[in-house]
Amino acid sequence: MTATDRSVIVDSLGVGLATGAYGVSFGAISTTSGLDVLQTCVLSLLVFTGASQFAFIGIIASGGNPVTGALTAVLLGSRNLFYGLSLAQKLDLNGPQRLGSAHFVIDESTAMAVTRETTRQTRLGFYWTGISIFVLWNLMTYVGAVAGEKIGDPETYGLDAAVGAAFLGLLWPRLTSWHARLVALFGAAVALGLVPMSAAGLPIILGGGAAVLLGMLWRPKAAP
Repeated sequence: MTATDRSVIVDSLGVGLATGAYGVSFGAISTTSGLDVLQTCVLSLLVFTGASQFAFIGIIASGGNPVTGALTAVLLGSRNLFYGLSLAQKLDLNGPQRLGSAHFVIDESTAMAVTRETTRQTRLGFYWTGISIFVLWNLMTYVGAVAGEKIGDPETYGLDAAVGAAFLGLLWPRLTSWHARLVALFGAAVALGLVPMSAAGLPIILGGGAAVLLGMLWRPKAAP
């Protein structure tokens, strides 16, 4: 193993530790929002996409329909499909290997893989990041879920606002340009405007759809 390989692994584990520890907040918020420990852990194991998980719980906690929550989670998680298309050639895997690796395609594993110059380092960045986050995220989800069951009513501690805060924390690092910030503000404005006149959960879907549509139609011209 070369020094560069070790550097990729260390960096990947650092991302895995930082991101995986955040699972405790999801576990606590999930059980204080109405799911039990088993439901929370199964959801985290099968979905394994933080933004989608927080969106689903946010809609459930606000009294929304679970189907609406699931549709919102799928909409947010659809970006992983495009990550997978981008990673397919760089990882150079066969069909069964791609199927086995698909569950680890998330924001962090993609970011730690796509910038590598060789296939070996791309695989190191992808698997060490994805698997370390998967293990820690689900372990900390269980810890948070057990702790959340002891807390009781989340409104007593102001935790009912934590879903929105956690979701904003996931979104904020991705708003790296004025264009992205304006598109996000537009989607938020549409969602907030629809709150008084629509069922719980629907404003998130429509606001997200409006933001996606604006992002597709409005693209700033590149500097000459």
